[in-house]
Amino acid sequence: MAVVLGIETSCDETGVGIVSDGRLLGAALASSMEEHARFGGVVPEIAARAHLESLVPCVRAAFLRAGIAPSEIDAVAVTSGPGLATALQTGLAAAKAYALAWDRPLYGVHHLAGHVAADTLENGPLPSRSVALIVSGGHTSLLLLGDLARDPVVHLGDTRDDAAGEAFDKVARLLGLAYPGGPAVAEAARDGDPGAIVFPRAMLGTGYDFSFSGLKSAVARHVERAGGTLAVPDVAASFQEAVADVLTRKAVEACLANGVDTLVIVGGVAANRRLRDLAAERCRTAGLTLRIPPPGLCTDNGAMIAAVGDLLVTSGAPPSSRHLTADPSAPLSRAHLDPAGAL
Repeated sequence: MAVVLGIETSCDETGVGIVSDGRLLGAALASSMEEHARFGGVVPEIAARAHLESLVPCVRAAFLRAGIAPSEIDAVAVTSGPGLATALQTGLAAAKAYALAWDRPLYGVHHLAGHVAADTLENGPLPSRSVALIVSGGHTSLLLLGDLARDPVVHLGDTRDDAAGEAFDKVARLLGLAYPGGPAVAEAARDGDPGAIVFPRAMLGTGYDFSFSGLKSAVARHVERAGGTLAVPDVAASFQEAVADVLTRKAVEACLANGVDTLVIVGGVAANRRLRDLAAERCRTAGLTLRIPPPGLCTDNGAMIAAVGDLLVTSGAPPSSRHLTADPSAPLSRAHLDPAGAL
């Protein structure tokens, strides 16, 4: 039974987790979000510097919470893509150093596969076939999954422009709300009427790709026309409803069309309460099993990377090369990046 240390530094969270046999033993997380808020988005250089300051303390905290020593680690897993180049390089350099110092195998992990694996820490092993809806700040995809450690990932659909989380950030800025936009829009929407404004639902009935750029533009036009009479809660609630409607409709349709009875929703936007509620309602109606990790495992964290590492080690996958490099735009075709064997 392997014990795996996972390191995640793809964006502005420094995450470290320790997983064994599908169980989270200990984790630590540091965020530089407040340092980016005044810029309205993540600044790569600030994120990388924050990772440098937080990584070692987070590793120490994860070991302390797990109640184990570094000598008990069997493998090191690290996000090697996609993400911000300088942020990825910081985590990758640390992971290589730990793997070399402890003489342990290194596994490069795809960030989005980590989001899927996060669900297994709460809900157990995935079924032999499932559909995953990944919704985050940079990605919105519908995937057909088999064995996450062994099988290729099949893309059923992806966003053609803005990701769902990106749209939340941009709409929050239009409404004068705080960064990050997801929590801010959700909070404003609590006092609004989701049926007050009928915003467009793009690409329904045209396959499983997504588009949120037109929705964002529709919100911008509404804000401009409303002027001083703008009802922010109603706009926020109506926008949120449009996003949740499109995401859940397409996800349920993808499950039914592919003969899959399990839908997994992961990523930062999966923490949105309206999305979770609407997905649960539609999955019940369609007779599907819905799996969503708790909000703390939806956003970026080290536990999800350790979870992928745990699956890879258990499956007998070869480790990545010691010359593993960061790939900021790595496509998601497999969970394991650069399975070339240690050199």
